[in-house]
Amino acid sequence: MTEQTQDGAGVGDAGGQGPDPLRIADQREFRQALKELREHRGITLKQLETETDRPGSKRLTSPTVSTTLKADALPDWDFVAAYVTACGVTGEGLKRWERAWEAVRKGTAPVEPDGAAGTPLPPPPPPGRWWQRAGRWLRTRRGLVAGGSAVTALSLAAAVGGWQIHVRHVQAQRDHDEQVQAAEAFARSHCGSRNTALMVHAGECTGVTDGQDGAGVFGSGLKPVLTALGAENRQTVKDGDYVTIGFLAPLTSQGKQKDLTLDQFVGEIEGAYTAVERANESDSHPKIRLVLANMGSGEERWAHAVEGLKAEKGLVAVVGMGLSQQQSVDAARALSKAGIAMVADLITADGFDSTGAIDPHGPINGLVRVAMPNKDQLTALGKKLDTGPHTVALIGSDVTPAGGNDLYTKSLENGFRTIPSLSKYLDDDSPDFPFSPQGGADAAMPSIGQNLCRGADSIDVVYYAARAKYLPTFLEALRHRSCYKKPITVVTGSDAAALDPAMKALHDPRLPSPSCTRPSPPPPLSPPPPTATTASTPDSSRPSPPTTTAGTSPPATSNAATGPSSPTTPS
Repeated sequence: MTEQTQDGAGVGDAGGQGPDPLRIADQREFRQALKELREHRGITLKQLETETDRPGSKRLTSPTVSTTLKADALPDWDFVAAYVTACGVTGEGLKRWERAWEAVRKGTAPVEPDGAAGTPLPPPPPPGRWWQRAGRWLRTRRGLVAGGSAVTALSLAAAVGGWQIHVRHVQAQRDHDEQVQAAEAFARSHCGSRNTALMVHAGECTGVTDGQDGAGVFGSGLKPVLTALGAENRQTVKDGDYVTIGFLAPLTSQGKQKDLTLDQFVGEIEGAYTAVERANESDSHPKIRLVLANMGSGEERWAHAVEGLKAEKGLVAVVGMGLSQQQSVDAARALSKAGIAMVADLITADGFDSTGAIDPHGPINGLVRVAMPNKDQLTALGKKLDTGPHTVALIGSDVTPAGGNDLYTKSLENGFRTIPSLSKYLDDDSPDFPFSPQGGADAAMPSIGQNLCRGADSIDVVYYAARAKYLPTFLEALRHRSCYKKPITVVTGSDAAALDPAMKALHDPRLPSPSCTRPSPPPPLSPPPPTATTASTPDSSRPSPPTTTAGTSPPATSNAATGPSSPTTPS
């Protein structure tokens, strides 16, 4: 309750509501009292800004007010005067705030003002229930004995001491809660860990881990191998004699990008872990510490992953390198600039190698790749297809689901158009069916399948320059086109190696077994282009799939022209 002046207005805020500034003890309470004053008066920050936007007043914007009241300092008097006045406090009320401000600034106790000469005193209180001290009417109980004043003083002293203890406890609890909240917010931003190299981006955990940050940071699929990797790395670093190798790839999947790689990276990482474990069990030194770097499903966070790798102790090489798309090129150039060796396992786009011919920015020093380039794959397939005549259609998509450049599919299309044994079947009348993964590839495939029927000139060969993710839907669409009785051959690249050879589109029970074409596995170390072989049925005793697969059309046979055999799925 604020003290009442002779005109009935509260001296605390000139309106009968709000805190009494002369009861403020320190800077924190002063800032809190300012907040309470505005709340009691019902003044918004926008109104405060409007009220102070006038000549002779310090203009207080909303950010200025928020920042000042959150800062651990006493606001300057110009701010306080403008703020309090805008809240409707003037005259004696404003003077009380000034006295309180001076007392807090000097670290002294606020002093009640002496009554001005000639100022009428407040009206006398009801008899026996009020007493006056230092200009204030204070209420007491009936029947206090003579020693009541002393008892009251002692009680007040004890209450003040207890209140100070309470304030300290409340502040300590508040500080603790803030620390807990800050720690929880940090963990949420860093994938539930304390590792600053891990960051959550668009719902995915990206960055670098050695397996010590929780097995589930990159999703459930990698939990088993990350658990094993964490244990292996703890053992490896014990004596300090080790080097670090990074595995860089898109290790999470979500949204339109989901399953673009058909989970092939899980198998790759399991293989990499097995190789590291065996090497560390031998007597060779130094030992190998393997870390995983996730660029995100669309590789948009490649720069964050690369910076995390560059900060790793003892980093000597990076493997994996992701898919044949622009982000992988950018990551390779950044690692090359840092002098870090790279081994790319899946990349097949022509020119994405140490020459750097993939773009006009020069060589990518230190990059070595092990997969056969698209040009060599398609050249081998062209020899098998060169039996003519053929009526050919081209289906292509040159962007990723995230909207970036898909260098793998662009390289395939370029090969179809420039390799003589393939390009000779394309002319100005050859149908071309581009589609975008962002526009719903599955919805486009049935329409494309029907458009392959052109009477006597129906398409018998399809050059498929797109990702294998959409190939099963296309093959299924071929089974339902109106000219389904005519066989059709689909030619594509090594990305299709991950397709399930048992998919329904390749094994219609009403049809003879479809024939599939697959090249013989190349010998190790710089293999020449493979020679394609044909089998009427897959080997029933050993159900290994063709490395890439193509379509079938009921009720007739179909052929599949595919890229070279590979333990993974180059793309």
